Amino acid sequence: MAGTTDLVRDRLRGGRVAAVAATALLALTACGSEDAPGELELQRGESGMMPAIEPPGPEGFENADVMGVRIDTPDEWDVQNDGSELCMTPPGQSSCAYGSIQLVPKQADKHPQSWPKKDESFNDDDGWADDTGSCRSLNTAASGNIGVADASLETGAGSVFEHADGRKSHYSIWSVTCDNDDTFEVRMWFLPESDVLLYVWSVDAQYSAVYDEIAESMDTTEYRNG
Repeated sequence: MAGTTDLVRDRLRGGRVAAVAATALLALTACGSEDAPGELELQRGESGMMPAIEPPGPEGFENADVMGVRIDTPDEWDVQNDGSELCMTPPGQSSCAYGSIQLVPKQADKHPQSWPKKDESFNDDDGWADDTGSCRSLNTAASGNIGVADASLETGAGSVFEHADGRKSHYSIWSVTCDNDDTFEVRMWFLPESDVLLYVWSVDAQYSAVYDEIAESMDTTEYRNG
């Protein structure tokens, strides 16, 4: 009988050890699980969810806002924002001139000739500027005393470009030839109904992809809702 009693004790002792081990294993598994209640409780606040965090601009860019239009601006560029329009100028260039890109809400509304909305100038060969008389090539932009011989709309009428808010603008690219045979390029993104203009005064080819990134980031949601 003594041997039988000892055997029962051993079995009971072994069962308790196994139960303790199983409990410890479950606890370790719970600690390592992404769905562990303890971890979720740490991640959630008293309201049940973490507060929303405003996302930063993409690497190399900062967020900017003018009249409710949001856009990304390159870190190293000079940014001028007077509250009614914004201009981004690449390093080493004169403000709002060669290589610059401008964002102007209410562009046509503020312009004496309603450019570029009136008569859909954004679809015309000569719609690249309100004053098409001065060459804007790198060599002549500063002087302003060289005339323009010819201009052509390279994208064709009806070209569109989609922005961050899902809105599609009329997208126009012009090639302009000066009287001295210099050439330059002008780019325009225009939303006629919202009357928002994004405009590259004279393209600096090394920033061609940057212009597109800036244009893609434009969000007019708050502007339109305001």
